[in-house]
Amino acid sequence: MNKKDIKKVVLAYSGGLDTSIIIPWLKENYNNCEVIAVSGDVGQGTELDGLEEKAIATGASKLYILDLKKEYVEDYIWPCLKAGAEYENYLLGTSHARPCIAKGLAEIAKKEGADAICHGCTGKGNDQVRFELTLKAFAPEMEIIAPWREWDIVSREEEIEYAEAHNIPLKINRETNYSKDKNVWHLSHEGLDLEDPANEPQYNKEGFLELGVSPEQAPDKPTYITIHFEKGVPTAIDGKEMNGLEIVEALNEVG
Repeated sequence: MNKKDIKKVVLAYSGGLDTSIIIPWLKENYNNCEVIAVSGDVGQGTELDGLEEKAIATGASKLYILDLKKEYVEDYIWPCLKAGAEYENYLLGTSHARPCIAKGLAEIAKKEGADAICHGCTGKGNDQVRFELTLKAFAPEMEIIAPWREWDIVSREEEIEYAEAHNIPLKINRETNYSKDKNVWHLSHEGLDLEDPANEPQYNKEGFLELGVSPEQAPDKPTYITIHFEKGVPTAIDGKEMNGLEIVEALNEVG
């Protein structure tokens, strides 16, 4: 599809560094197209606060927030656990949320009559494949825009400079510039000191861990819980029946 034919774009929007600058970039490079931001809520919590105001302030026409948490746990996490799915001894966290979010993106793009779907995945990573294979399955007719494969920006430092030049507010700065991905199941970090595998993560640094605490900072007294399973799926904690999302959220509280 020719760029001039793209009038309306649905953007996978998190409000983070990448997607924050993508809204003005799309409008600059795709004929001032309409940008509809879509956030898939898979358990980011407070990261979604103020997102609509920010998306519209940076040029989006509207924001959808899709509540995908229960679907994510029961239709994506549980099957992956049953299958013993892992990558190099790493239990999946970011990866199985991507198809869930992309499915929601495709549904909104069709509903809105969009010409293209845009994502902020890098041009060298696995995420672009996770998003795009899902989009091709659910909306094969839709054009896909991947700015990281097009623009001249080559680093997060340059992204921050672009944001500052376009007066886009950011929750990070050059000293706290970790690339994070959070959902109801996990929180991943990359960047800064973590780029060198010889460095030990700063587990005891205040604010570094968000979903738990380091062993040194944890209580010395253990907490015991009983989880009931049916056909390999947890259905109750300490005798109280819950759905998949409620169980994960309850365990997160204990953690």
